[in-house]
Amino acid sequence: MKAFIKLTLGLFSCGLLTGCGEAIDHGKIRQNGFVYCGQAGPETFNPQLTDSGITPETLSPQIFDSLLTLDPESYEPVANLATSWEVDESGTKYTFTLRDDVAFQTTPWFTASRKMNADDVVFSFRRILDSTHPYHYVGGGVYPWFNGNDFQNLVVDIVALSENQVKFTLSRPDNSFLSGIATSHAVIHSKEYANQLELVDEKSMLDSHPVGTGPFYLSESQFNDFIRLKRHPNYWKGPAKMEQVVFDVSNRGTGTLAKLLRDECDVLHAPLSSQLPVIKNNDNVTLTAIPAMNISFVAVNTSHPAMNDARVRKALNYAINRQNILDSVYYGTGTQAYSVLPPSSWAYQKDTSQIRYDRNYALALLRDAGYSEGLELTMSVPLEPRSYNPSPRKTAELIQANLADVGITLRLLTDDRYDRTEPDESVDLYLTGWIANTGDPDGFFRPLLSCDSKRAGLNVSSWCHPDFDFLLDLALEVDKKRYRLNLYRQAQNILNEQFPVIPLNHGMQLQAQHHSLKGFKVSPFNAQPFDKVERTK
Repeated sequence: MKAFIKLTLGLFSCGLLTGCGEAIDHGKIRQNGFVYCGQAGPETFNPQLTDSGITPETLSPQIFDSLLTLDPESYEPVANLATSWEVDESGTKYTFTLRDDVAFQTTPWFTASRKMNADDVVFSFRRILDSTHPYHYVGGGVYPWFNGNDFQNLVVDIVALSENQVKFTLSRPDNSFLSGIATSHAVIHSKEYANQLELVDEKSMLDSHPVGTGPFYLSESQFNDFIRLKRHPNYWKGPAKMEQVVFDVSNRGTGTLAKLLRDECDVLHAPLSSQLPVIKNNDNVTLTAIPAMNISFVAVNTSHPAMNDARVRKALNYAINRQNILDSVYYGTGTQAYSVLPPSSWAYQKDTSQIRYDRNYALALLRDAGYSEGLELTMSVPLEPRSYNPSPRKTAELIQANLADVGITLRLLTDDRYDRTEPDESVDLYLTGWIANTGDPDGFFRPLLSCDSKRAGLNVSSWCHPDFDFLLDLALEVDKKRYRLNLYRQAQNILNEQFPVIPLNHGMQLQAQHHSLKGFKVSPFNAQPFDKVERTK
């Protein structure tokens, strides 16, 4: 067994092309698939281990399934691997009934001997919850999305009642629980595969050589080059229409737009706003734009002396001209943020009095805080465009100019090592954002700003406000939506007085694809399974 696994590792690392590192043969792929480009390569293929990037946003829906999914219009959880569920009167015990016809993928490194069952569900979640689990610390033992949502303290037990029934026991009622396990992070792994890897001491392969139940399986991968997925013939919803999908994650040669226009890729993920006029004028390309559940913001490191003063944080908020950023960066594909929540959220509260451009008020607040002679700050700036911010560097430069206008010198840090998930003591501000995985307001507030998220190292503002957390916890327990709405509005009022984060803008979810491709499903959260995508003549 161990010798076989080591052999497949060697094949996998080089791939089955004519040679390692060669360019993708787009002509051959187009005969039975398509090439997807515009995202950086993954650090892991397990979406449990990361909170953003290509793995949870695009790859996960192709390789894996979750118990539930979210309706793209109502944002409500709907059946998927689980056909139904029941909740007891206390609101703390959820019993799920599973499908009995779900096959795991057959890959060069694993062939399942049975269909998916309750043991696989228990294994997948116990890995996250139980620090004594043999797989808990594989890959580092950090589960960012789950840590940020306090999942480990919410779920106190998960047991298999039978082959097709699983019961989750919660420590408290939680209105967002069903939405949480419907995300692209809450995937189901094969326990049988995990057991085999454990026997041969190759547990890390669970994350590098995944096995799921989704419409495509991972066939090949070359680091910072390409990822090839092939059709899972026994997919429980029926085989995908396309035989393969290849993700071009390389940086060589021409840019991604040029690749699209030269037929070197078929789909461009999140094109830059500045590229839209060229895309719209090309008859061979179709542009899809839908409102997205996202937010671009500046996170303020409140652990630094100046940034610990709410007057300074407010001054930064009033000094930023959001409309100028919209005009210069989004080109009509974004909206100004008046809250951390986007306008499509049912708890959205538009605050035009606190979130506005007011240079004179910013100067007065800085003077009142004792910084009339100026202030020097640093800001971490990411390099990769995202749906919530099509051009981070340009956005940062506009903010830099705005702050200079009120006497603040802002030094931009664009080194790759500055990352939103890893707070750095030398950084005062982080230009970042958030793409929600659910339509629940808790999916924005808790992972970004709760005290639990701060302790987990995910809340880079280092801000902890007990009253804010109390409102979030209470909103998950009350049983009427109007009560939740009132609590979330109070929470937003706290944020718009304290400004641990400075909301900037909301972006659209954009995708450009060759006109011959049809069948893409749209969602405000992330990519959907590509099983219905086909090429028309």
